[in-house]
Amino acid sequence: MKLYAVRVFVGDLAAAKRFYADDIGLPVIWEGDESLGFDVGALLIVEPVGEDDDEAEALVGRFVGASLKVDDLDAVYRDLTAKGVRFEGPPETQPWGGRLAHVIDPSSNILSLVQPS
Repeated sequence: MKLYAVRVFVGDLAAAKRFYADDIGLPVIWEGDESLGFDVGALLIVEPVGEDDDEAEALVGRFVGASLKVDDLDAVYRDLTAKGVRFEGPPETQPWGGRLAHVIDPSSNILSLVQPS
């Protein structure tokens, strides 16, 4: 088996596109009314949820549990914070030797940026 896709649920698809495409710089594979697709080695699928669907709204604003690999985390952190992108905190070295920082999208979803050792 191989990872095919990770789905991230958002409240505002247009804001998510600005964040993931413009701020973070992920390449858009497709754009539709119901989802966006980004190439991150596997697919990162961003989907809006309905405002009147309490069950679906519970999927927004969560720790996604997905890590995006970067070559120089400190440089990426500086560049993204200069653009106004929010992080939970600065990059930190992990016990396993790599560096990690958690980035927050406009719907308060949290993804990890990782620089392996």
